[in-house]
Amino acid sequence: MADNIAINANGINLPYNLEAEQSVLGSVLMEPKCMEEVLMYIKADCFYLPQHRAIFSAMVSMFSGGQGTIDPVLLADILVKDGVYDMAGGKQYLMQLAQIVPSTANVVSYAKIVREQYYLRVLIEISREAIDNATEGSAEASKILDDVEQKLYDIRQGKETNGPTKISEVIVNGVYDKLNKLVSEDKEQYKGISTGFGMLDKYITGLNKSDFILIGARPAMGKTSFALNLAHNVSMASRKKCVFFSLEMTKEQLAERLLASQAGVSSQKFRTGELTKDEWVRLGNAAGMFNDVELYLDDTSSITVPEIKSRIRRLKNVDVIIIDYLGLMKSARNIDNRVQEVSEITRSLKMLAKDLNIPVVCCAQLSRGTEGRGKSHRPQLADLRDSGSIEQDADIVMFLYREDYYRSELSEEKQEEVDETHTELIVAKNRHGATGTIELVFDKEFTRFKSIDNVRYD
Repeated sequence: MADNIAINANGINLPYNLEAEQSVLGSVLMEPKCMEEVLMYIKADCFYLPQHRAIFSAMVSMFSGGQGTIDPVLLADILVKDGVYDMAGGKQYLMQLAQIVPSTANVVSYAKIVREQYYLRVLIEISREAIDNATEGSAEASKILDDVEQKLYDIRQGKETNGPTKISEVIVNGVYDKLNKLVSEDKEQYKGISTGFGMLDKYITGLNKSDFILIGARPAMGKTSFALNLAHNVSMASRKKCVFFSLEMTKEQLAERLLASQAGVSSQKFRTGELTKDEWVRLGNAAGMFNDVELYLDDTSSITVPEIKSRIRRLKNVDVIIIDYLGLMKSARNIDNRVQEVSEITRSLKMLAKDLNIPVVCCAQLSRGTEGRGKSHRPQLADLRDSGSIEQDADIVMFLYREDYYRSELSEEKQEEVDETHTELIVAKNRHGATGTIELVFDKEFTRFKSIDNVRYD
């Protein structure tokens, strides 16, 4: 089948394949069951000719309506009711479509050709739009790049379409295959990546592929420190490749915290330089331990999800992404409403985790709702800022809570009882298991958390 070229209103050549489009429609007319396979690969928009789009839309209506047959007479009736009968070529054209099909057995091949031509046209349109925006100077270059990358990402999201699979096949090729791997000699590489916190691993079975994990806390509660602890444990203890995106701190500040924690040297001494000889030795030894560690730091401010995805793909074989934090991220699209923007970002982060098949961990700042609650300031899912979609999109939601944060509100007697190092890690949502509270100790001097393996179930 030869490809055709059409020229649009802007004088741009757009590819399409007339015979493939006609063969798909003709195949469905001859054998309505073909529609089940066709819908796995294309939709009405994939057809270039308007009459073909109209005919296919009518076919889909008939198919979804449960009609047993899709013949020219019934189809013509729907086209008449939709007011597109003449535009679609009338009854004569419908009869012609049913006669020109080489073989209905090849309908999937015809559909793939139609889809391929559609992708080429979309790429041309995206490129044309990018050229127009760039020459007009109506937007910043970074915004144009983000927009193009997001549109390309959206195309890819729809490109890999496997369609529904029979449950017996999923069990054999998916569930059993995974279980066999988990009991094999190489079972460790198929398990979730350890967080370095024993009880947390028991709750969420480590950081698992395609999971979007959220760590929420009020400012200065320690969410950046906890995220860095995760990055350290993942890359150094589990020897996995981790990328830490910080929209708030510089690479140097992150490296200082990691080095201070590893060496057991107060992070404040990095500002004064007042180090003892022993501390210099410990720092040197700690720095050497990071030489072969696959931990990458990125301090790009206002980064977008498409930018993150692009950088991860260039690095290749990344095991974990950690982002600090959601509130400073920007959408790749121009969205004025912050609630809608956050919804777009969290949805994109979940799709990023699913598409790359790796865990994505993201920090988020909680609203002031925790401040105004009576006696208990423990965070709840409703405290997630800006959008309810955060709770919806995340597979796991965890909160950090330190009673010491609210010490000033307590009586003098209770202030003395508060342990400033005591921290609660509250697993508020867990798509894979139970929720509950894990006890941690926060070492302020070295900005690191330690697990004491105590747990309280909700």
